[in-house]
Amino acid sequence: MKLTGIRIQLSPFEHSDEELFIELSMCPKMMEHVYNPFSYDEAKAAFEEKSRPWTITSDSWFSLGITELATGEKLGSIGIRIVNHDAKIGEVGFMIRPSAQGKGIASEALSLLKDYAFAELTLNKLTATCSVNNAGSYKLLEKLGFEREACLRQNTLINNILVDDYVYGLCLAINMNISSY
Repeated sequence: MKLTGIRIQLSPFEHSDEELFIELSMCPKMMEHVYNPFSYDEAKAAFEEKSRPWTITSDSWFSLGITELATGEKLGSIGIRIVNHDAKIGEVGFMIRPSAQGKGIASEALSLLKDYAFAELTLNKLTATCSVNNAGSYKLLEKLGFEREACLRQNTLINNILVDDYVYGLCLAINMNISSY
C-alpha cells in the first residue's frame, strides 16, 4: 500500500526509514513537545515495533514513512492507530525532519492519511493529541479541519515537567461537509 500525493509518497515503514526515525526520536529539539528523547536502543526498539505488519484489527500503530517523490529523500513519518474499533476512531501522529518543516509536507501527508482513514479504513473519527506549546502541530490540525475538543492539564511528562496537551478531533460527517465546499 502506497499513498501518493503531489510531492510525497507515504508507504509502510521499511528499513530505509529506520535511520531518520532513530535520529528524530533521539533529538531533544524534535522531542521537546512529544516525549523524552529515546536512547539509541529505545529508538531502535520503537522502530521495530512500528514496523510490524498491521491490519485494521491491530491495536498498534500503522506507521508510514514520508518520502519526497522528486529526490527520494526521507522527510519523516506519520501513523494511525485504531483506538476504538467499535466506534471506528483512529488517532494520528506525525514527525517531520526540521529541514522539511514549514513547507507543507506535514499538511500533504496528513491529508493523504486522513483520506485513507475515512475512505479505505472506513473510520468515523480521527483524533490527535499535541502539547499546548506545539503551535506548528495544532495549527496544522486546525488548518485541516480538526477541532480542539479538550485541554488535558498536566497530561504528559516530558523531561520531568508535566505538560498540558490539546486533544483534537475530526469526524467523518464534518470532514465530508468541509470537502464539499
